[in-house]
Amino acid sequence: MSDAMQAETITIAGHDGDQIEAYLARPLDSAARGGVVVIHHMPGYDAATKEMVRRFAVHGYNALCPNLYSREAPGADPDDAAATVRAAGGVPDERLVGDVDGAARYLKSLENSNGKIGVIGHCSGGRQTFLAACSLKIDAAVDCYGAFVVNDPPAGMPTTMKPLLGLAPQLSCPLLGLFGADDQYPAPEETAKLSAELDRLGKQHEFHTYDGAGHAFFSVDRPSYRQAAAVDGWQRIFEFFGQHL
Repeated sequence: MSDAMQAETITIAGHDGDQIEAYLARPLDSAARGGVVVIHHMPGYDAATKEMVRRFAVHGYNALCPNLYSREAPGADPDDAAATVRAAGGVPDERLVGDVDGAARYLKSLENSNGKIGVIGHCSGGRQTFLAACSLKIDAAVDCYGAFVVNDPPAGMPTTMKPLLGLAPQLSCPLLGLFGADDQYPAPEETAKLSAELDRLGKQHEFHTYDGAGHAFFSVDRPSYRQAAAVDGWQRIFEFFGQHL
């Protein structure tokens, strides 16, 4: 099998048909493969997220990250774009679902698509992954320390971040959750409550909480990085998507 891949910035149709920027990485062979929508974290559509998109392509997936901040701050530095969107109250949930749906439709349109779609997000993207998986027909979802699925956010957070627990009956696919025991957003009590509700509803899920890890333990460019947790987490992600996509 060829290991050639292509990565590029493209334009896709997002919510309400809006033309938005997105970053695509895909293997160049013709083998049928699943697609992964990567939802970027609150710091934005940045280099670390694009590296993650390429990582999925290296592992055999078509991967696409829509720039959720395209409308408010087209072409802006990720930090400036994130500040602009936060000041505007954050990304509306309805628009997020539309943008993820647009990304999924684009991935399904690729000639080598097998028709299956996974979604993954970290931090705010983890919450938005749960939202997307409860709002769209998805084949697999990975929530990496997504906060405010169960609890209300503290003062000062974007006004669009409302709890999503009431959407749990609509969860459309298996869910993998990866969390830090030292995290406060979400704290272990919050993820335990979510797991209990999914158990009650009979929803397929698998949660792992890592001792010694806090928020953003996957972020290799931050002091919060925890190698052992991140390595194990990546292994679980690829095993999970390998099973469902």
